[in-house]
Amino acid sequence: MPQIIQILGLPFLVCILMSSILGFLGTHVLKREVIFVDIALAQIAAVGSIAAHMAFEAHGDSPIAYLCSFGCVLSAAGFYAFVGSRIFQISLEAVIGISYAIAAAAVLFLVGIAPGGHMHIQNILSGSILWINVRQIIICFMVFAATGFCFYLIRQPITEISNCYNNGTTRSLRVVFWDFIFYMLLGIVITLSVQIGGVVVVFAYLIIPATISSVFSAKSRLQLAIVWMSAIIASLGGLLFAYRFDFSIGPAIAMFLGCELIIASLIARFCQGTLQLERK
Repeated sequence: MPQIIQILGLPFLVCILMSSILGFLGTHVLKREVIFVDIALAQIAAVGSIAAHMAFEAHGDSPIAYLCSFGCVLSAAGFYAFVGSRIFQISLEAVIGISYAIAAAAVLFLVGIAPGGHMHIQNILSGSILWINVRQIIICFMVFAATGFCFYLIRQPITEISNCYNNGTTRSLRVVFWDFIFYMLLGIVITLSVQIGGVVVVFAYLIIPATISSVFSAKSRLQLAIVWMSAIIASLGGLLFAYRFDFSIGPAIAMFLGCELIIASLIARFCQGTLQLERK
């Protein structure tokens, strides 16, 4: 087996798993206009992980660390669902930004007093995709498949709410409940993904492919196809770039996704200009 496949095979597989579920979730995040919910939940999950390390000497990939992270994320999910439906003086995006700042400050404080804190910062930012193993791949597949199945079962209310998120429907208790479910499932995916890929690549997978798809189409199925295609191309390009130039995988993938977004915007602008000329 070629060396490059031995080194990049499992990382590429986990990138496909992460991008598949995060790309789908990103289409809903864009419709809800809560762009920074990803990094906010990631930072909140990091608070739980570091707290578990300090309190129980638990490693980042241990069950205790995951439980502490998920507990923090679950609390944030309930908070966002309540705020989004009850407080209208400020936008939910502003609340998410404030919670991100508070969580980031808490992370920096805990890292400063925790032994080996700089390693936590490194893992939170860039992850450890290159060192993924078969056991983690299986866990990712099971968790992401279960989460995706849950979204399939509740696709109708979640889609209805996402499509009209800012027109007043967020006042009902029904929407509070489904918002909580949405943020909880999103938090499960982010908690696991950040432990593997880091904040940078998770945020890139969540937002950039969904943005690219929205440039070309408003149809859900076509958007998903564009999301997954752009994520696969960027994952492959980022992995090969990181392998060739000894670069961090997460930032490399994010860089390729950014390039794809620029190219997609130029193509869309060119096509729009061509249509205008034809109409004249």
